[in-house]
Amino acid sequence: MAGRVDHEYDYLFKIVLIGDSGVGKSNILSRFTRNEFCLESKSTIGVEFATKTLQIEGKTVKAQIWDTAGQERYRAITSAYYRGAVGALLVYDITKKQTFDNVNRWLRELREHADSNIVIMMTGNKSDLNHLRAVADQDGQNLAEKEGLSFLETSALEALNVERAFQTILTEIYHIVSKKALAAQEAASAAALPGQGTTINVNDPSGNDKRGCCST
Repeated sequence: MAGRVDHEYDYLFKIVLIGDSGVGKSNILSRFTRNEFCLESKSTIGVEFATKTLQIEGKTVKAQIWDTAGQERYRAITSAYYRGAVGALLVYDITKKQTFDNVNRWLRELREHADSNIVIMMTGNKSDLNHLRAVADQDGQNLAEKEGLSFLETSALEALNVERAFQTILTEIYHIVSKKALAAQEAASAAALPGQGTTINVNDPSGNDKRGCCST
């Protein structure tokens, strides 16, 4: 029974949630993993991660999503938080310009501590509060394009685009990982193939002629 856990999924991907305190990271996490939303906005304390299993192109993928546990309030996020992460959701609040202005700082931190191939999606959360909007959708699009990131606006409250955001990240990660696995497989099978060295023709006519010459 102990080994069964490994066979419940084909891939396990660690995703980290980053962004300023209060942008809705915990609600994005609970909406995606448990389909829950908590109106009482309290800073996360002690939550480490939640998981959700999805099907991507016929494979079972388990997403392990880590929340900052309020550490970002003290700028105390450790490199251990980023270790092993293959994806990141960088969240800002569309009603608070400062959270958008801080996206570049989060990107710098992510690029310093995380793997260079990490898949990043930038997310403008709280799109249900459009009447309080302080960051234009186009501004988010432009910054994402400039930095080479995926981009979506989400509403954890209305469950808008939350599933899609994670599905997009996980599908992109899956493509990268499966491509690498395929390349490694091809390299291994090429190395294992016999006859990749010098070809010797046993029916070499020039060799026969020489033998004939010598025997006369």
